[in-house]
Amino acid sequence: MHRPFVMYPHAALRKPAEKVDAVTDEVRAIWDEMIEAMDAMPGVGLAAPQLGIGLALAVVDASDKRGQAVKMANPEVLHSSIEMRDHEEGSPNLPHVRAKITRPRAVTVRYLNELGIWDRKDFVGLWATSVQHQIDHLAGKMYIDRLSKTKRDMLVRKSQKAGR
Repeated sequence: MHRPFVMYPHAALRKPAEKVDAVTDEVRAIWDEMIEAMDAMPGVGLAAPQLGIGLALAVVDASDKRGQAVKMANPEVLHSSIEMRDHEEGSPNLPHVRAKITRPRAVTVRYLNELGIWDRKDFVGLWATSVQHQIDHLAGKMYIDRLSKTKRDMLVRKSQKAGR
C-alpha cells in the first residue's frame, strides 16, 4: 500500500527535493512504493514529492507493458532535442484536469541508478515527456507552471470544483 498523493497546493509540491547521497535499502523501498502508486493511477511516471517525500527520486515507465520502470535518484537533463513534442499532461496531485504542454521530444538524463552508480539514458517521446515532468516536480514545479496564469487559474478552479 502506498501513501496518499498530496493535493495541490501542498507545500511539498513547491519545495525543491533534497539530493540523495546514496542509494540505500530505504531508497529502494521508496522506489517500490512509487511504482505501486504510479501503476495504481495509472500513470507513466512519479516523483517522490507527489507522495510528500522530499527526496530527489523519480520513476518512469511509459512502456506498453508494466515492469519496465526506470528508477532514478538526482536525475538531471544533460541534453534536449531541438524538436519539440506536445502532450496532454496531468497529475494525481491536481486531479480531473489536463493541459497540452510542449517539451523537447528527446532528452539525455544523468541519474543515480538502482545500484547507486551514475548512469545516463536517452528518453524519446512519451518517456522523454514523463521524465521531464518528474524532474520539474523535483524542482518544486508542476506542469501547470508552464501555462499562462489565466489558464493555470482556470485548471485549478476546475480541479477543485470537480473534487467536491
